[in-house]
Amino acid sequence: MIPLRDENPTLSPPHVTRFLILVNVIVFLVVWLSDYITLLSGLQVIALKEAIWKYGMTPAEIISGNRLYTLFTSMFLHGGLIHLVGNMLYLHIFGDNIEYAFGRGRYFAFYLLCGIAASVTHILSITTTGDLLVPAVGASGAISGVLGAYILLYPRARVLTVMLFYWIYITRIPAVFFLGFWFIFQLLEGMLTLGLGEPSGVAYWAHIGGFVAGMALAPILRRRKVLRVP
Repeated sequence: MIPLRDENPTLSPPHVTRFLILVNVIVFLVVWLSDYITLLSGLQVIALKEAIWKYGMTPAEIISGNRLYTLFTSMFLHGGLIHLVGNMLYLHIFGDNIEYAFGRGRYFAFYLLCGIAASVTHILSITTTGDLLVPAVGASGAISGVLGAYILLYPRARVLTVMLFYWIYITRIPAVFFLGFWFIFQLLEGMLTLGLGEPSGVAYWAHIGGFVAGMALAPILRRRKVLRVP
């Protein structure tokens, strides 16, 4: 399932969501095109792989109390174009309503807190010593928090979705089912990685931790008046 948009209007422009998307895109383009930028401008720009190792969240470092700033910098790095586009699509679709519900300042703090909760959950889920040395990057943990808040505040909002089964068709799905299915999939995949004891390349438990944090924080941070979908 691929979301296209939600049918859930807001009463104010989502400036923080747009800012977060812009920062993620700029950071990715700079490190992705580092060789070309260095060649054309003469400025030494850090390459993608080097950036991931330098600014990604390495669990062993966090456990030892070192490079704690990577809990934040890792949220703005992505390992590839598909990784970036997928994350920004979900943030664009679901972030505006949560920004309106919380207010811009609270929403920005909420986003960062969910990202940290996702990283901590990822660390706690690690079962092998080798995985402690693998850096994690991406905004998906923080965005999962946005999804957790959305399913709680706007369960009846309809999401225009591309369905990929034996054929391709577009339908409208209530957010509670779309995001509920998404969460169950993350949970099943997360349990599978624990059972096999092998890394999957995807931090499913970070997604789970971010989603749960989003659901927990939503009742605390929401403003009194929230535009509801009938």
